[in-house]
Amino acid sequence: MSRPLPPIVLGSSSRYRRELMSRLRLDFICDAPDIDEQALAGESPRAQAIRLARTKAAAVAARHAGACVIGSDQVAWSGGDRYGKPGTREAAIAQLTALSGRVIVFDTALCVIDGRDGSLHEALVPTEVAFRRLQAQEIERYIDLDTPLDCAGAAKSESLGISLLERMSGDDPTALVGLPLIRLAAILRDLGFSLP
Repeated sequence: MSRPLPPIVLGSSSRYRRELMSRLRLDFICDAPDIDEQALAGESPRAQAIRLARTKAAAVAARHAGACVIGSDQVAWSGGDRYGKPGTREAAIAQLTALSGRVIVFDTALCVIDGRDGSLHEALVPTEVAFRRLQAQEIERYIDLDTPLDCAGAAKSESLGISLLERMSGDDPTALVGLPLIRLAAILRDLGFSLP
């Protein structure tokens, strides 16, 4: 006899993750985890992404007993530098100027907590993005048209930001936007959800 399916909670306030999650056509609610997202001393970008995805899921699971809670986090880095959400036009210009002609890695981590038994299901999906050499006027025009102030790396690959790139490589294009749906769908199927 199969267990009843738990309600799904997406532990996020991101509109991008909410839009991605809605593609799976499962009923879910969102609950913002509200955690400190700063890197720990000596922590690698990959370890930071995994820790934050797990911490987000755990924080939300504590408020939704028995639910299937999804946490996700992404850390963008190139060389020794990490790139968060720029927040301002000036910071976005600075990010894209620094990334012109360079490769940046987006490590997207996923943690799903099954509230029925407390089990954790985790994945990390990296995406490598190569920016072409960008002219100053291209950067400013792009930022004014696409306003990527809430996107790490200051570019929306699902929008006009694709025109700034030379190539992308990774296992799941949705990971770059913030929620790796291929891996998430596999985890949810393992937990008993019907997809499609």
